[in-house]
Amino acid sequence: MQRIIYILLLLAGMPIPFHAQQSTPYKLIATIKGDVVDFALDNLDNVYVLTSTDQLKKYNANGDSVAVFNYVKKFGKVSAIDASNPLKILLYYKNFSTIVVLDRLFAVRNIIDLRKLNIFQVNTISRSYDNNIWLYDETDNKLKKIDDEGKTLLETADFRLLFDNAPHVKNIYDQDGFVYLYDPFQSVFVFDYYGALRNKILISGWDDFKVAGKYIFGINNDTLHRYEINSFRVDEEKLPGILNNASKVDFTSARLYALKNDLLEIYNLR
Repeated sequence: MQRIIYILLLLAGMPIPFHAQQSTPYKLIATIKGDVVDFALDNLDNVYVLTSTDQLKKYNANGDSVAVFNYVKKFGKVSAIDASNPLKILLYYKNFSTIVVLDRLFAVRNIIDLRKLNIFQVNTISRSYDNNIWLYDETDNKLKKIDDEGKTLLETADFRLLFDNAPHVKNIYDQDGFVYLYDPFQSVFVFDYYGALRNKILISGWDDFKVAGKYIFGINNDTLHRYEINSFRVDEEKLPGILNNASKVDFTSARLYALKNDLLEIYNLR
């Protein structure tokens, strides 16, 4: 547990005093109860909760409900939420190959029908550093960047020309000048912002995959893994008992979030 806190302090860019390595507050500060099947976070500690009926609710850092998105039936089930930019929330509906762009109050800003772009098979999406959208087109086997109007801004070469086995991408992260594509059955594929392959990191089998700062995090068999991108070092730590039954774990620099059965627990890490 102490190492988890150490990791989170590193993410925040905070110095690690000796006493912080010995004893760090770890306090349950809020719970969101009810119909909760998934959640996402932004950099302001707002929480975006998805219900089983695809209703999206926004809670502020104090746990107060501040917005609800009820436009849930038109496009089926929500497959992915990207809240990295709290002013432009992305909802991806895989079955309809559709991206809905919301503003901070959940008003619809735009609807992107990927089928009109001849893009039919996408597992996930991600907001890019320049406020556009990354996606991996598994039909063309290309990483693509599109704008909020659906215009293609960039695409890579066909991955079948780059790899023996084209990946099935589960997660995409844009971090510090690179784009990370994660195939849990193969590895992490790292591209620069021009679409050139820069690295292939042999990480597989991790759940709750996340790229944050100079680290890659994931959970496997009740163990938290941290991979340091520059040094290639991997640290491991058993998860504390309070997280053993969590179906999803995520965190910011100040808080840890654990999704359990119809319950989202929020812990303060400072």
